[in-house]
Amino acid sequence: MPFSVSWHTLLEHLDELPADATLITPLSHSHIHITDIQEHRIIVQFDESSEKRPLQRDQFETLYHQIQTAHDGFDLDRLPPDADPFPAVLSVHPRFEIDEDAGVITETDGPTTTQLADTAHEPDDDDRTEPDGLDVYSDALLLIDALERHDVTDLPELETATLVNLYTLLSDVQRDANDFRQEVADVLLSRLHHDRPVAGQYGSVQRTSRRNRSLKDDEDVLSMLEAEGIDRERVMSVDRQKVDEALEVTTLTESDVYEIDESEYVRKAEVDDDVKESRLQGLKDRLAASEETEAEELRQEIEALEERIDDLTSFRAGTEVQG
Repeated sequence: MPFSVSWHTLLEHLDELPADATLITPLSHSHIHITDIQEHRIIVQFDESSEKRPLQRDQFETLYHQIQTAHDGFDLDRLPPDADPFPAVLSVHPRFEIDEDAGVITETDGPTTTQLADTAHEPDDDDRTEPDGLDVYSDALLLIDALERHDVTDLPELETATLVNLYTLLSDVQRDANDFRQEVADVLLSRLHHDRPVAGQYGSVQRTSRRNRSLKDDEDVLSMLEAEGIDRERVMSVDRQKVDEALEVTTLTESDVYEIDESEYVRKAEVDDDVKESRLQGLKDRLAASEETEAEELRQEIEALEERIDDLTSFRAGTEVQG
């Protein structure tokens, strides 16, 4: 099938998209909107920076031929820099589909999916609900309440009981957040196929690797080193566990063989879960009973703050494309 046929099929399907349709790019997961559809190019706009970019027909044609000649799909990692929007837009065509797990875009005769965001099931910011079974949410809510009720800019002036409450909640939030962060990282790891940052609204992440080493069996290591002319004594060290065992059957004291440096610290001893749950329920009830006018004022303040943040962090490319 000539590319001209596929091109006009793509334009027809783009014309049928709702005006607020959002496409998600497969590598950076940026959100883009189609702002104009022309005979020789498609104009898209990025949510993160309000930047408009023209995607030229001949560039789509190049991608089209690469997909057709590739075995088991075209590897998205081979895309040039900043070419992420092309496969996202092309996926609107009924014969092209992106497989993010495999990191490829393929042509198929069967039913396909697109990179179109499913906004029908996305919760509205005004209708936030408490996530079930997420400890970090509950503990963070209690911590926010404590931070709002006390002047934490002058800690020495706070009562001891207040400091104990703050330390306990901070400890719980840290533990919960680390556990949840690891769960999020495990899911992200399966989606990061390329050695490049993937950006979100608040930052970016990148797949990386860590190299861990552990020695093989002692005798095997020592034998191989001796074969290379290295004496055992050069690599032998004092075994801490064996030293402790020796201390138990000798007259030596711990300070005879150890340099001891003592320091004091605060450790959480216990948590009163009943009190936390009671206070948490009170906060939930209070939030649920907020008057609509207060909620509307809060939403307006948040929107104004988001606009200020966007103004400070957004930038434009050298030329803004006018559609």
